[in-house]
Amino acid sequence: MKKARKVSAVFLGLGAGLLALIGMSIGGPVRTVAADKPVGANEPVARAFTNRIDFAMVRSAGAVAANCIQNAHAAVRVASLGPVEAMIVDIGGLPPNIELDLFVIQNPNAPFGMAWYQGDIETDANGEGHQLFVGRFNIETFIVAQPPGGQPAPVVHNQPPFPDASANPATEPIHTFHLGLWFGSPAAAQAGGCPNTVTRFNGEHNAGIQALSTRNFGKLQGPLRQLTP
Repeated sequence: MKKARKVSAVFLGLGAGLLALIGMSIGGPVRTVAADKPVGANEPVARAFTNRIDFAMVRSAGAVAANCIQNAHAAVRVASLGPVEAMIVDIGGLPPNIELDLFVIQNPNAPFGMAWYQGDIETDANGEGHQLFVGRFNIETFIVAQPPGGQPAPVVHNQPPFPDASANPATEPIHTFHLGLWFGSPAAAQAGGCPNTVTRFNGEHNAGIQALSTRNFGKLQGPLRQLTP
């Protein structure tokens, strides 16, 4: 029973921390019962208020070259909750009622290197969107494939131009400190006046071009590197 109570307390603390984080994202801190307690009473909430980073995403190199989505922008907040981080992404200046796909990536510009699919953000009628993601978004974020390579991988999508690989390459740990946001489809990109190029970056591997990225940070200095859990 002691273990169960401890686990429940951890999840309650994380939930309160997320509520506090969401409130800060949409217009300033909200007050919660936990937030009114002394700092030591709820460590996840304390971390959410003190151990965090805020940064912007900007139009991708491809969008700039195509002179499209000129008003697109994103604001990101990442806060440590101890065992995990919470990341809130607020986007605007994009076409209305479209889906975009967020990836955590090695390099902000093509070639993007290693990347993993974090989730989706949908825009509303005003071309704005907001999403909360929970995971590891800090200086320890990395991808690894234990040698030797060539281990079998499931092939779910086998159609060109970007079929799944049937085996993995080997790689030692590679840090992924950048973010990239792709149009969910070529049609969504066209709605913003961008090219209808097909890319790998959605669940079906038929996404549009990259819309926003953290190319405003150095290639080896992605913003997630700034947060130490």
